[in-house]
Amino acid sequence: MSLRVLGVLAGGVLCSVLLLAGVATVGLTAVLGGAASGIGAGGAPSPGARSSIPRAYLAAFEAAAASCPGLPWNVLAGIGRVETDFGVDTRTSSAGAVGPMQFLPATFAAYDRPVPPGGVAPPSPYDPVDAAWAAARLLCANGARDGVDIPGAVYDYNHSESYVREVLSYAASYVNTAQVIGAPSTVAAIAVSFALDQLGTPYRWGAETPGVGFDCSGLAQAAYAAAGVVIPRTSEAQWTTLPHVPLADLLPGDLVFFEPGEFEPGLPGHVGIYLGHQEMVDAPHAGAVVRIEDLARWPAPMGAARPADLTTAA
Repeated sequence: MSLRVLGVLAGGVLCSVLLLAGVATVGLTAVLGGAASGIGAGGAPSPGARSSIPRAYLAAFEAAAASCPGLPWNVLAGIGRVETDFGVDTRTSSAGAVGPMQFLPATFAAYDRPVPPGGVAPPSPYDPVDAAWAAARLLCANGARDGVDIPGAVYDYNHSESYVREVLSYAASYVNTAQVIGAPSTVAAIAVSFALDQLGTPYRWGAETPGVGFDCSGLAQAAYAAAGVVIPRTSEAQWTTLPHVPLADLLPGDLVFFEPGEFEPGLPGHVGIYLGHQEMVDAPHAGAVVRIEDLARWPAPMGAARPADLTTAA
């Protein structure tokens, strides 16, 4: 387990010195050579990423990265893998670092607010969502914003060239370069993160309460409300009022609509939130729970809509 390098100096001032053992981060990309290439811009998860990164962590990395323009989600995933193997080994380090992303408590406190969607209150370095968002904010503040200096930001996270190489190597392996889908907007990523946090919540017709119950359209409405976007309550109204997108252009966070409903023929009776890779999260029917489903197990969708476009049109 690596030591957290963003140490705390006397008086609680965060260390921002970017020199160690005579290596300046301004030249780190050149020093690392090929290790700094191939990390991509946060494309689709590779099969290895999907099999090795727990779903909750993957969703947290994608949502957190979307809060920092230019920060690829897979860099966060690389850090999570090197630090604790996604929470498998979360022992306190010899330096006092804790949690799945190995934060010193004082460092975490500097980056833990505001509480992210799906996080706990008060924020905790042991919570995967809180830890992922704090790590994204830390990286963003130290060179990752707009992709200016990803290797330098990772080096600031842990002052070790070998650490940076290992993180970026994992990051490169986590991106499926053969099938890159567009990165979700921050709004869409937050909505997806909220919906995934509701996995296991019982289906209840007309319900929209976390931990208590959701129906399909209630889940969609609540997910976008968490991202600050107001959408209609029913699948019929969502279909008729939200901006449509071609099914061939689906992005994570888009709403996918199915089958004419029994109340209003010709309008959809079901809606799910697209996750990418032909999967969606939805509250399917009575007796079921909020879950991830393969689109292939449903009839062909009627179409799709993109609530996140409401923020760009405003």
